[in-house]
Amino acid sequence: MTLVRVKGFKIFDDRHGRKRCYHRRTGLAVDLVKCPFGSAEFIAECARIAALVSATEPKPGTLGLLIERYRANAAFLDLAPRTRADYQSVFDYLKPIADTPLIRFDRPLVVRIRDKAAATKGRRQGNYVKAVLSLLFNWGCERGYVASNPATGIKGIRRKRGLPDANPPWSDEARHIVMDRLPAHMRAPIGLMMFTGLGPRDALSLPKSFYRDGEIATRRSKTGEPVFWQCPTDLAAVLASAPKHDAITLCANSRGRPWTESGFNSSWQKFQRQLRRDGVLGGGLTLYGLRHTVAVILREMGYDERTIADALGQAEPKMALHYAKLADLKPKMRGVVASFDVELNKRKTKTVKPGS
Repeated sequence: MTLVRVKGFKIFDDRHGRKRCYHRRTGLAVDLVKCPFGSAEFIAECARIAALVSATEPKPGTLGLLIERYRANAAFLDLAPRTRADYQSVFDYLKPIADTPLIRFDRPLVVRIRDKAAATKGRRQGNYVKAVLSLLFNWGCERGYVASNPATGIKGIRRKRGLPDANPPWSDEARHIVMDRLPAHMRAPIGLMMFTGLGPRDALSLPKSFYRDGEIATRRSKTGEPVFWQCPTDLAAVLASAPKHDAITLCANSRGRPWTESGFNSSWQKFQRQLRRDGVLGGGLTLYGLRHTVAVILREMGYDERTIADALGQAEPKMALHYAKLADLKPKMRGVVASFDVELNKRKTKTVKPGS
């Protein structure tokens, strides 16, 4: 019997004695009924499958290969799941230019990529595509894939002046109205966001075991940064009165199951529309605005950026300052100026005469 071997394919007899053939990398099977083993049709089908696979493989020296190497490295694999997903969304966006040789990337090309993403997906996404490209090229520089980082020094697209904040902090009145009117099964997740600054994803997915003895200890899914809160009195009361359920998460929907982000967002939008119809509250409230609310309140209390960053699970204080930018600092500054005035008066009595 003639021995037939095809590179990249596994050929064997199954337990019934029937011949089988599979492509090793993809698991694609060759139909041996339509393409009998050893025939010209069989050889052609193997060649077709192999060509399909090679066509999808990144070409050497291209952006696609750099992305593939980065995704296989610990620098990517050790990131938080949320961050990996965010990076992957950018890699998916860049697939149409995956075959672009790395030597063609320069600052003007990166700017064009950033601007095109901004035009189709918005300013923030355009800036994010540029940022991910920058970290990708930095990684490639360290390993010799590229000589330099063509994204270095390219600024993000600035937000137009006068545009309203995308996630403005909630007023005290809005917080009270919402908590008074929320359905019972929505109070716990909103309470977690309102009183700890957790983002929607982290609040909805928080396991029951992470809330113990009136304290919450967790990590942000996006950054992996630790977050610790001893529950404020209002939050402790909200959690104590929440409907009982058997879900593994602290919060559950009306069926006693863990919330999905899309499910909660749908319920939240429906609730907001009802508030507007009732005329008790206008629009503009976002779930992420509650994170800004916590930052604003903490800054108005006089806490520094590092403390606010720790409370929000931010690695960098500059983000805490961004969240708290709308804080009303007038009460704090009145006290600062009063103290400054006292200090100036004290110094008047300590004036040293010339020549003494």
